This record gives sequence, structure tokens and C-alpha cells, in this order.
Amino acid sequence: MSADKPQASVMNRTSARRFFADLFQHAVQAVHPSRCLPPFLRQIQPARGRTFVIGAGKASAAMALALEQNWPHPIAGGLVVTRYGQGAPCRTIEIIEAAHPVPDAASEQAAHRILQLLQGLQADDQVICLISGGGSALLALPAPGLTLSDKQQLCRSLLNSGAAIAEINCVRKHLSGIKGGRLALACGAAEVHSFFISDIPGDDPSWIASGPTLPDSSTLAQALAILQRYQIPVPPSVLAYLQSPQHETPKPDDPRFARHRQHTIASAQHALQAAAEFARQAGIETHILSDRIQGEARDIGLMHAAIALQIAQHQQPFTRPCLLLSGGETSVTVRNTGPGGSGNDHGHGHGHGGHGGRNSEFLLSLAIALQGAPDIHAMACDTDGIDGTKNNAGASLHPDSLQRATDLGLNPAALLEQNDSYHFFYPLDDLILSGPTDTNVNDLRAILIC
Repeated sequence: MSADKPQASVMNRTSARRFFADLFQHAVQAVHPSRCLPPFLRQIQPARGRTFVIGAGKASAAMALALEQNWPHPIAGGLVVTRYGQGAPCRTIEIIEAAHPVPDAASEQAAHRILQLLQGLQADDQVICLISGGGSALLALPAPGLTLSDKQQLCRSLLNSGAAIAEINCVRKHLSGIKGGRLALACGAAEVHSFFISDIPGDDPSWIASGPTLPDSSTLAQALAILQRYQIPVPPSVLAYLQSPQHETPKPDDPRFARHRQHTIASAQHALQAAAEFARQAGIETHILSDRIQGEARDIGLMHAAIALQIAQHQQPFTRPCLLLSGGETSVTVRNTGPGGSGNDHGHGHGHGGHGGRNSEFLLSLAIALQGAPDIHAMACDTDGIDGTKNNAGASLHPDSLQRATDLGLNPAALLEQNDSYHFFYPLDDLILSGPTDTNVNDLRAILIC
């Protein structure tokens, strides 16, 4: 190991923070559209007719730019929608910015304009769809008889409920005029290639952005059951819609999907593998626990703490020094409903009352469970660069974090109860600020046991 490489056995807070920042950057670069899209583009042939480009998601503008830079064939027209502030300087493909995680009028307008762009396609034409996480909110078209207000209300309630992303997207699919495969059907007889950057644990592309270009295996009854399970108030119009069989989404045996192809170009596993390779090159033994961990962020924090302490105290199941990596998407059930909160990210940040996101909540729970255990450092970030709705990707945790917080008069347990993890890490200057990364494969967690 070269002299300038970090050594796990001598990590302090400063060197650990630097290591985590480099690790995060290396991981997100590996799943950036400019790196992962070009090899897949070379596998498809241009259309005999026209090629149109559409898309939605936090990474869709960067995907569109990568396509323009690597697709040597004519583009007849294109339109993608991304989150405010995450556009890209495309020449041919128009970029629209809209709200996330709760859709706004721009989200609905983008959906209408994309459907207009696809009118009149022929069998010789081709549609390239660029889909990434966040597309559910960014491409919002209420089903007939429903309003944008209906969807916004349900979205906020689901995002604060602690529901898993697949459950949230099941509801979204069945209340949409464009998700759950309906966007693909709007392409008519054209050949369709959908490229996905996966933010879904398990990487089933039919759940990414609520599957606008893929058939749907879920049902209206399942969507209604999810709303009932989480005690979400349902407007009469929504209830009537979900109880009408004719509103069911197109299913996998639908012959209209015969000319549709799907390509998953990046996922959490790719980011974890890149992070592991970076750490191993630094001489740190690294273990990937899973790329699909789900559950309450605070519970996942307790589980990771138990594993870290077992290694630190008993050298099981791994010996120290080592690095543990995990991915997936945790959730947060908002317990504090007081004023002043901010909206969730994907349903799994924080709503009313608290500030922060699922990654900082995971870390705060981890901190309380570790109780300042020596030589254990950790990081948790959202790979899109925004944890919840604040300006940080996540945060880092160190053996002295709990004591420094106490010295500042902070009450970690109270902050966790209030879903206010942001105000634990902000005074400690332990937030990780990367800015938007133009990709999104969800959580990246790293625990270093020295």
C-alpha cells in the first residue's frame, strides 16, 4: 500500500471524512450516465424511420446529454423532465424541470407534452426512453376523473407513512394516465428501447419511476389495500377509480409490448462494487452486505450497529480492520407532525416537523446504538446527492460524534424521535455536501471498523 493511501488502522475523524468523500465520489462516478449509457447505445440500431427521445427522472437530463454525445444518428425530437436545478445543456432534446418528490403543474405539463410528441408514430419509427428514479413525481398525469390535487394529497400522505417504495409506486401506477406501461402504449407501433438507472431494491425495472414503459404485474386491488394498510385518507373519486376493473394497468401478456426492449444500465450493485474496489485499492478489506436493504432507517441503523460491534469486539463475522458496504432504500415513518418540516425524498426523507433524510436518520440511530464505540466511523448518503429535501447528500459519523453533540447541548434521542437528524449533524459540521450527482441508485452506506 502506497504511503499516500489511507490506512484503516490509523484513521482519525479528518482522514475518515476524506476517505468517505472520495469513496462516495468514486461510487457515483461509476453509475453516471456518461459512463454507463454509451456501451448500451452501441448495441441498438438506428430506426429506418425517425428516432424520438423521451425520459423522466433525476438522472434523465444527464442521460439525454450522454445520448446526444454518443448517438451518431439523427434525432427527430426529444423531451425529458428532471428535477428543478438538474438540467443539462442538450442541443436537440428539450429539458423540462419539475417538482420532486410531490408533483406540480410542470410535472403534469411535461407528461402531456411527451404524449403529444409521440402521436402518429409508425412501425419504422423508434423511441428511446431514458428512465431513472424520481420519474414518478416528475412525470405526473392524473388518471381520467382525478386531479393533480388528488395525487399531491395522496403522495404527501404516502411519503410520510413509512410505506416501501414498491408500495408507493403500486398506487402511483394505478392512479396515472402515463405510468404502469401506459407511456409505452402511447408509442403505438414504434420500436421502444427503455434505458434504466435503477433506484429500486432488486432492480425490477417495472418499478423504476413507476414503470411508464413496462407492463405491470400489480393490481388495482393491491393499490387499494396499500392505501388501507397505511390508513391513507382516500377521496371518493380515487376510491371509485380503484374499484373499477376497466382501469386496470396493461399486463405482461399484453401483445402491444412485443417490440419493447429494456436495458438496466446502472444500479446500486454497480456503485457498491466501485466503492469496494476503491477501498480495496486503499488496502482496506471490504465486504458488501447487500444492495437491497429496506426497512425503517432507524431499525436498519440498529442492525448495522450490531454487526459493527460484533466485528469490533469478537472479530465476527469479519476481522478488523474492514469496511462494510450496503445499499437499498430505507424508509422513515414521520412521527412528529408539527409545523416547519420539509417534504420527503421518494417518500423516505422527512415530512412535517423534522429535517433531514433517511440516510442521516440511519446514521443518528447508528450513533445512539454505538454509544461512541472507539475506532468505528460511518457514512450514509443518497447517491443522487440530496438526502431528503435539504442540501446534503448525507453525513458522516465518528467515535466522538455523540460526545461532541452532547457538549453542544444536543439531545440525540430527542432529535431522532422528532425525525430531525439534520440538526444533529449540521452543528457537528459532519454533513456531506456533494450537490446533485446526475445519477440515482439510492442509498450508499459505509461503516469502517478500524
